[in-house]
Order: sequence, then structure tokens, then C-alpha cells
Amino acid sequence: MLTTIRGVYRDGKIELLESGPPVSEAQVIVTFLPAGPSVDLRNLGIGEAQAAGLRSRLRTFAEDWDRPDMDVYDAE
Repeated sequence: MLTTIRGVYRDGKIELLESGPPVSEAQVIVTFLPAGPSVDLRNLGIGEAQAAGLRSRLRTFAEDWDRPDMDVYDAE
């Protein structure tokens, strides 16, 4: 299963904002996101513990979301 970790690219280096999976070596894919507004969970009344719980529960859907045939739902 794929693991997604947010990070910041600065001065030619990637700084991860959270710990990665417990592996000694792995291939990675880096996707540069467009600059723009991000979702401010605190502003929506969602604290760190609640956000962690949501991430944990939604992780079960990741395999389905990442399937190539699901791209059809991204079309506007």
C-alpha cells in the first residue's frame, strides 16, 4: 500500500513534515503541488487528535482511491 507524507521542498531539499514508514530503503515519488490555499483544519474546528483519527479511518479507502480507473471521478 502507498503511504503519503506531506513535506516542503526548499533550497533543493525535501523536508518531511511527519515520520515515514519504518523501512530502511524505498522508492519514492515526489509530486509538486500548486501553490494555493490549503485546508486549515483548526479553522474548521478539527484538532490534531480528531484529524489523526480521520486519517486513520480514511486510510482504509486509499487502495481504492489510488486505482487508475478512479481517475474518471477527478474530471470536472
